[in-house]
Order: sequence, then C-alpha cells, then structure tokens
Amino acid sequence: MDMDIENIAKVICDFIWSFPLLIALFGVGVYFSFKLDFLQIRHAKRACRHILNSKKLAENGSIIGDISNFASLCTALAATLGTGNIVGIAVAVSVGGAGTLFWLIVSSFFSLATKYCEGLLAIKYRIIRSDKKMAGGPMYYIEKGLGSKLLAKMFAVLGAIVALVGTGTLVQTNSIAAAATSFGVPIYVTSIVLTVIVAMVTFGGIHRIAEIAEKVVPIMSVLYIGAAIIILALKIETIPNALYLIVHEAFAPQAVVGGGIGACIIHTIQIGVSRGIFCHEAGLGSAAIASAAAKVKNPTEQGLICMIGAFLSIVICLITGLVLITTAEETQILSRGYNIPETLLTAHAFGLGLHLPQLGNHIVNTSILFFAFTSIIGWNYYGEKCVQYAFSTKAIMPYKVLYIFFVVVGPFLNIKTAFILADIVIGLMAIPNIIAIIALRREIIEETNKTLVIDSIMSENNDEYGKFC
Repeated sequence: MDMDIENIAKVICDFIWSFPLLIALFGVGVYFSFKLDFLQIRHAKRACRHILNSKKLAENGSIIGDISNFASLCTALAATLGTGNIVGIAVAVSVGGAGTLFWLIVSSFFSLATKYCEGLLAIKYRIIRSDKKMAGGPMYYIEKGLGSKLLAKMFAVLGAIVALVGTGTLVQTNSIAAAATSFGVPIYVTSIVLTVIVAMVTFGGIHRIAEIAEKVVPIMSVLYIGAAIIILALKIETIPNALYLIVHEAFAPQAVVGGGIGACIIHTIQIGVSRGIFCHEAGLGSAAIASAAAKVKNPTEQGLICMIGAFLSIVICLITGLVLITTAEETQILSRGYNIPETLLTAHAFGLGLHLPQLGNHIVNTSILFFAFTSIIGWNYYGEKCVQYAFSTKAIMPYKVLYIFFVVVGPFLNIKTAFILADIVIGLMAIPNIIAIIALRREIIEETNKTLVIDSIMSENNDEYGKFC
C-alpha cells in the first residue's frame, strides 16, 4: 500500500516538476542575475555589512520592524536549513547520481538573484497590522503589487499546506526520529518530546522563534561546516576526481537505469533543481514572510540579506555532497550498493570521512536534530501567517493544533514518501510566487536602481573621504 501511494505521488511530483516549472524557476534567476548585473557577486560584501550592522539598526527607534535583520535572517535560515541540506542531498545523489549536485549548484547560484527579489518585495509591500505587528510576504506583494487577491489567497493556502505536510512537519520530524534512533531513543518517545517542545516554542510567537534561531543556527552551522571541512581536508586527494564526476555525470548520468541519455539528463536536472529549491527555497517565497518583520532602512537591504541566507544554505548542500561523493567508494551510494537507510547515509559518510564512525554519526545526527527542529518552528510561523491572511486571526489556533498533530505522526511515515509529498506542495506553492516576481520585475529593477546604486556611489565617496582624511 505504501509503495502504491509512493508511486502515485511520484507521478504527480514528476508532472509538477516537469520542464515548464524548472524553466520558470531557473529562467527567473538567470533573468534577474543579468538584469541586476550579477549583484550576488558584486554586492556580497555589502550584504555582509548589513548583517554586521543589524544590532545597531535594531536599536534605532526610527526604523520600523519587529525584529533585527539578523534575527529575520536566522528565522528564515531556521526554516530553510533542515533535512533537505543533509538527508535531502543524500537522497538526491543516491537517486540521481553525482550530476544532481552540479545542477543544484548552478541553479542555486542564479536563484540567489531570485531570493534578493523576494526580500526586496517583502519590505516594499509589507503592512502594519492593527496590532502594530508587521505583515508581509508573497501574499501581500501579490495582492498589492499585482492587484490579485485570488492569486494571493492561493499562495497563502498552498503555503499553509506546505507548512503542514511539506517541509514544515513530515520530512523534518521523520528525520529527527531517525537521528534520535541512532542515540537509542524510540520513535514514540521522540514524537512525544518533540511535540511538547514544538508546542511550547510555537505558541510564543516570532520573538521566541527568532530568539532560539539566533542561538541555534549559527552554532550548528559552524559545527557541521567545520566537521565537513576537516573531512574534505583529510580526503583532499579525492576532491579533483569528485569534481570531475559531478560535472561528467551532469551530462552523462549513470545513476538512472532505463530510457535514453536525454531522459536521464532531464531526470538528473529535475532532481538537482527541485532539491535545490527544497534546500534554499528561492522562488518559493517563504523567506519573504520572515523578511517582512525585519528592521531595515530600505527594501534592497533586506533583499541582500535574504541572498546571504540562501548562499549559506547552498554552501551546506555543496559540502554535504562533496563528503558523500568523496566517501562513495565506501558507502556505495553511487552504485546503489548501500544497505542502510537514506536518512543515515550522510551520517555514515561523515563517520568514514573522520575515521571515527561514532563521532561522525553524532555530529550529523545532532545537526539534523537541531536543524530540523528549527525548520519545524520556522515553518510553523510561515504557515501561521499564511492562515492569518487566507482566513482570519481566528483560524490560527485550529491551524496550530493541526500543525502539532502532523508533528506527532510525522516520525512514523516513510521518508521517501514524505520527500515526494513535500516536493509536490513546494512546486505548487512556487507557481503564484514566480508569477508575481515576473510581473513585478520593473518595480524590482527600479527599486534596485533607486537605492542600491545610489548607496554604492555614496559608500565609494565615503571611502575616498576616509582615505583623504
């Protein structure tokens, strides 16, 4: 029965993630990358400067917003950094081969420009609610920018569904249960404990979520990335061959059996691009909901900060993929000869790479526990805002109860089915957001020229003045 559901879901998923959606997502990133003169490269330093100045801006009473831009970044990262960056990469490589990582990185680079657009529009079209709280995101820039309340409500409903059965609960809780099992914790115990903790945090609102995200995300990112860098340093002689394999299999994939080479390449591209969207969420519009609460001077500032968040997510995907491929001979991940669940493949690879199986397992599983947990609370906030927009404030409490229910049942589901269901609802959610970004392209370009270009000139003049003094 599980296999029938999985096969049906896979057919639907393949249809949604067919070339029209892939071209739309990839094309929007390429278009804005060229139209905005590759700002993901030119303004990376400026984006980092905005993050470093976040505390100072947050203390400025004249700037509106609920939380600092660093807190909004961590909240967005809390929802973004999860099992997709760790378990999802292992699933992608095991199914589509090493070439999936190439298409993931290429599409993700261009998607940084898409992420910038989402952050910019979030601030440009946000509103102050009657309770003095900020509200924004795709549903607001779709309604106010496009003038389409129907499309805005469609996005909000899909956003709530993604939170409930997509990246918010099922995938994350399932992966947490698998990680906890490696520490000897039964699944039912994980389900109970996780439910209680999530309930305590999510009922605290954006400030509590941001407070936890600010503490957990930086620490776990450093721990995970640091361990991966040590592994790659120990296996540095295998990296050139791994890079060759990634590029070679992108155009001549070996992991897909059956069909011609063209079909295999299309399949590899589909997995790479969809897994990239799952990891950094560019084009999905979710991070724009957290961005709307940030204290920033202008829309372009938040756009750049969103871009940095997506970049960090891509870095984690890349180093995870490299660790998996450099240890592929031992794990047999590329030949499909592995005999352990996909949820444990990355942990197994880290253990082999560090030559300390227990330590590697503990680092990865601890990272999964914390990343997945922050994803759950981050997506709860996204879903709450979508429900509030689509229905009313009265619908928030029933939504939270339903969200907690899916947290309870998530650990008992099949991980492959959970990932396929997540991909389906993510693909549907991306459609109205991409339509809005394309339709609002002139506003994005004009806002960028009006503020970012002028700020660059002023910054250069200030630098020259400082040198002169």
